[in-house]
Amino acid sequence: MLASACPEKTHGDFILPYISTTRSPQQVMGSLVKGYFAQQQGLSPKQIYHVAVMPCFDKKLEASRPDFFMKEADTREVDCVITSGEVLKMLEQEGLSLSDVDPAPLDTMFSSVCGDDLLRHAGSASGGYLHHVYMHAAKQLFGVEVNDLTYKVLKNNDFQEVTLEKDGDVVLRFATTYGFRNIQNLVQKLKRGKSPYDFVEVMACPSGCLNGGGQVKPLPDQSNKEVLQKVQDLYGAERAQAPEQEERVAELYHTWLRSVGEGRARELLHTQYHAVEKATNGLAIKW
Repeated sequence: MLASACPEKTHGDFILPYISTTRSPQQVMGSLVKGYFAQQQGLSPKQIYHVAVMPCFDKKLEASRPDFFMKEADTREVDCVITSGEVLKMLEQEGLSLSDVDPAPLDTMFSSVCGDDLLRHAGSASGGYLHHVYMHAAKQLFGVEVNDLTYKVLKNNDFQEVTLEKDGDVVLRFATTYGFRNIQNLVQKLKRGKSPYDFVEVMACPSGCLNGGGQVKPLPDQSNKEVLQKVQDLYGAERAQAPEQEERVAELYHTWLRSVGEGRARELLHTQYHAVEKATNGLAIKW
């Protein structure tokens, strides 16, 4: 199984059966904002204009997919996507700086907020999918409680694997695969039936989402590596919390989704993928 949060998928029909049907965080939020939040506020979905700030330009394409258009309400789940770099440009055009703006309390309905603290998930800074699925699979399938994951670097830092051994046998083999070169190698192995992995956290950008194409660019006297390290350090400094321990997640499942992995939850939190070919400057793009 390949993680489905990154919208950049360029291998058409062949890769579709391997992609997780779970929506990306952007589109999970789209479903919740135009559904749950709209109902809570007594509004129709069309009365809400939903803007997502993302590290990736391809999220704009994802939001425009027909699967994420609410036909009955005649509105998209995510109306507009702007990147963090575009937010900075908008501020600069208005002559504003975030350091000059008085801070305001954070919203808490869907936010990872505990008091004045921001919370993060454990694992990678690109969603932590490998970490969460690995721990869940180890416990549910093999009765093994995993506290810490040990990553083994393979060809480079953007290609790492984690294994679970039981009674001397490897029973789970997961990997993180970032960047097109590593992804291409993975796909070739899949095509030849040689991939040993049960689950792969796939991200198109080298170093993952913190290094997304839509992120704020380094200043003239900064290197990209320096800025990336600073962002990674800031992200890693936040307190981690498992989603299943979050009360608001439990409340959403109880009051809105009503089940886990089936029925309404499957309808609102999952999607399907199709191969769509589109000519752009002579390139065939499929998503």
